[in-house]
Amino acid sequence: MKTIFRSAALLLAVFLGASLSLAQVAKQSNTNLESRVRAEIDPFKGKVFLFAKNLDTGQTYSFNGDERVRTASTIKIAVMIEVFARVADGRAKWTDELILTPAARYAGSGILPELSDGLRLTLRDCVRLMMTLSDNTATNMVLDYLSTDAVNERMESLGFKQTRIMRRVGSGGESKAGKEPDNRRFGLGATTQHEMVEIMAKLEGGEIVNKEASKEMIDLMKREQARYAIGRSIPEVPMASKYGALDALRSCVAILYTKQGKIAIAITVDDMPKPLWSVDNPAYLLMSRLSLIVIDELTGKSRAQ
Repeated sequence: MKTIFRSAALLLAVFLGASLSLAQVAKQSNTNLESRVRAEIDPFKGKVFLFAKNLDTGQTYSFNGDERVRTASTIKIAVMIEVFARVADGRAKWTDELILTPAARYAGSGILPELSDGLRLTLRDCVRLMMTLSDNTATNMVLDYLSTDAVNERMESLGFKQTRIMRRVGSGGESKAGKEPDNRRFGLGATTQHEMVEIMAKLEGGEIVNKEASKEMIDLMKREQARYAIGRSIPEVPMASKYGALDALRSCVAILYTKQGKIAIAITVDDMPKPLWSVDNPAYLLMSRLSLIVIDELTGKSRAQ
């Protein structure tokens, strides 16, 4: 009996020792990550909000990741989810027709503002334009079909309390959340980087709507026609993403499918001193550098070299 107890005690000691060692490695990793991230952010002119998660190990990192921020076009992820959910419920069909009207038109990104009024598009085509080209007019057409409140109700039902759309792109279609005085400062939408990463994690895990719909949404995000920020310098790494941009803001939400693991990252940069509508906007370049650092530290790549 004493031998059994000694063996059990030895196994427990080994387990505790291994757990302690892993905890120390994780702590050291986050310390390195914090120091490298701050070295990039401290001299930058603007506010930075970041959350990242290794979807294989569960390890996370946050820099202002739970502060609510303006979404710009990254809120279109929530709009996409409501469409897929409604189709799955049988309350919408991908072949449903949406009509381009003057009221839906809004410039900034996309191709539909260049096309003629009266154009008939399927719901599926509008969602594809919204996600791959960030077409603002297509987004408004989809929102007119769904309603902004429906998008927010879906986010609430999924447990996302901070992610809300306030109105259509530009104006109109104000949601209940958008009418709240404290929410007017967010413009189109509000979220936290933490929630955006969790949305992406659930999509990747097949937990939103159903496995088939989640995969289809991720595949659609893999076809976004831009790669200016997160993952910019590593085009060989597959990525599912959504961008957003305003004069003083750049935002990106993505999953990077690296050989070392799947890394979900959400970064918003706001309050930049002057607008620069270029692919070389300083925020894009900063996000690119930060994404490389996050991959290095959350996968252990830098320590393995």
